[in-house]
Amino acid sequence: MNNHSPAFTKEDPWRIFRIMAEFVDSFETLSRISPAVTIFGSARLPRQDPRYKTGVTLGRELAKSGLAVITGGGPGVMEAANKGAAQAGGKSIGLNIELPHEQAGNRYANVPIHFHYFFARKVCFAKYSVAFIFMPGGFGTLDELAEIITLVQTERIPRFPLILFGKKFWSGLLDWMQTQMRGKNKFIGPDDLKLFTITDDPQEAVRVILDYLQRVGPPEKVPLAFS
Repeated sequence: MNNHSPAFTKEDPWRIFRIMAEFVDSFETLSRISPAVTIFGSARLPRQDPRYKTGVTLGRELAKSGLAVITGGGPGVMEAANKGAAQAGGKSIGLNIELPHEQAGNRYANVPIHFHYFFARKVCFAKYSVAFIFMPGGFGTLDELAEIITLVQTERIPRFPLILFGKKFWSGLLDWMQTQMRGKNKFIGPDDLKLFTITDDPQEAVRVILDYLQRVGPPEKVPLAFS
């Protein structure tokens, strides 16, 4: 018995072409970008919050080190990181997503790419980044953290630097992972929590990334995910 409505046969095959177009356009643009670092974090962070200034510093220091900066393209932490990268004369990439509320592209992304599908956008975060910084955020940030750490843990992508920025913000989650996921239930391995670096220092975050890049070699030798 065919449970598909007539709308499926009329609409879904054409939707595939829209999905393909998002991948083709984004891959074509991002493949020309030098090694990049993705910074995740809350869209709701106000500009007067000290962490906004920290996001600007991170974006600026990464750009000064010759690294492109990728964010979700929206306000808050994303705007801050894009602002820092742009002000330093670097590639400031915003992978903006169409949402019914809250998300609007920020003006500091000098390489804006627009997405309709979350999953296409997520692939680009993972495929074209050589490190990931997770600043304080909500469900979206937590979703990206879980997805990226799973890809690293299962060796689907290289062991890129994963930096949790904000010790006070992330320490409760790490304690829960240690006691519930690792200690009590053995749902994760003994070394899985060593995949993270947790810090409050932008210079340390950048240093961890640069040390990794020095180990793996020149830009053309840096492994990318899903290559």
